[in-house]
Amino acid sequence: MPHSDDSRRYPIGPPQLSAVLYTAAERTALITQIAALPAQLTAMARAVGGEGLQQPYRPDGWTGRQVIHHVADSHVNAYVRFRLALTEDNPTIRPYDEAAWAALPDVTATPITVSLALLEALHSRWVTLLHHLTEEQWQRTFYHPGNKRESTLDQTLALYAWHGEHHLAHLKLLLPDV
Repeated sequence: MPHSDDSRRYPIGPPQLSAVLYTAAERTALITQIAALPAQLTAMARAVGGEGLQQPYRPDGWTGRQVIHHVADSHVNAYVRFRLALTEDNPTIRPYDEAAWAALPDVTATPITVSLALLEALHSRWVTLLHHLTEEQWQRTFYHPGNKRESTLDQTLALYAWHGEHHLAHLKLLLPDV
């Protein structure tokens, strides 16, 4: 069955972030998603296979390999943003050009297992931090000059839980029977 470009670009839809505070149970569910992502990405990469990961998930889209390396790059930045927001008063974070990063030579030269191992270690550390935040800390903020918005750590948690699911869905599009 053919997919529309939009359904391939946002296979689970765009992020839906709440403007209200998340409950402890909602946060726990989001943290659980973040904790599970490295193993899910590893399993999906195996299911897609080496040749499949060389293919783009949509016309003019990234290859599966680029997606995996991008998730590692993005989540490293997210972890740093959390730490900055926890230690500085509404810091201005440094945006980066995701497409340019995905085109750097290490993306083609580095095995995806390196980024998968990085995600495993990073998420272990990040999840530990997330489980120890106080209600007040969840409301700490950072400013993103690219989108000119202030975000709470609550909202950022939800965004990165979505981000992982979003890119898992991209990889699923590369499965042979999809």
